[in-house]
Amino acid sequence: MSENRRPAAPTAVRLPQYTKADQEEILGTSDDPFGVASAGLTWLPKEEHFGIRHDGRLVAHAGLRLLSVAVGDTRTEVVGVGGVAVSPRVQGQGLARLVVTAALEHARAMGPHHALLFCRPPLVPLYQRLGWQPLDNDVTVEQPKDRLVTMPLRTMVTPLSDDARWPSGPVRLYSLPM
Repeated sequence: MSENRRPAAPTAVRLPQYTKADQEEILGTSDDPFGVASAGLTWLPKEEHFGIRHDGRLVAHAGLRLLSVAVGDTRTEVVGVGGVAVSPRVQGQGLARLVVTAALEHARAMGPHHALLFCRPPLVPLYQRLGWQPLDNDVTVEQPKDRLVTMPLRTMVTPLSDDARWPSGPVRLYSLPM
């Protein structure tokens, strides 16, 4: 008798590291794999990494980094989410949801009440389906040589606890974006 086995559902796991080679395994060797080079920004690397492997290959990633921000007159920390990537060959299978959800589960234990990300406008509906809300205020980020610039990408936030409420006011990231 043969058993009919369904393939195992993909699972997001915490990665011990995430290298340029890992990114290329997911997105290929493009000079602008995230489509944001035109923004002319310098980015921070992420500190925590989550990924999904399929057939021995890394096919999805999301990274996290603790960041200091001010919203209006209130200085606080957020968990920055970035480097979200899904291999083009497996897009549309819910892997972005899985890897971002795994990253946010970890983020809930990091302390801040919100997670923040920057994305290209075409990705806003995807993140809204995942529970993120676009910010209406401009967000200022640091860049090399003590420059402050207004983030040209869409800024989105999501609560990391049930009672979290995003304060009103302009947002200043006290670092490079993630």
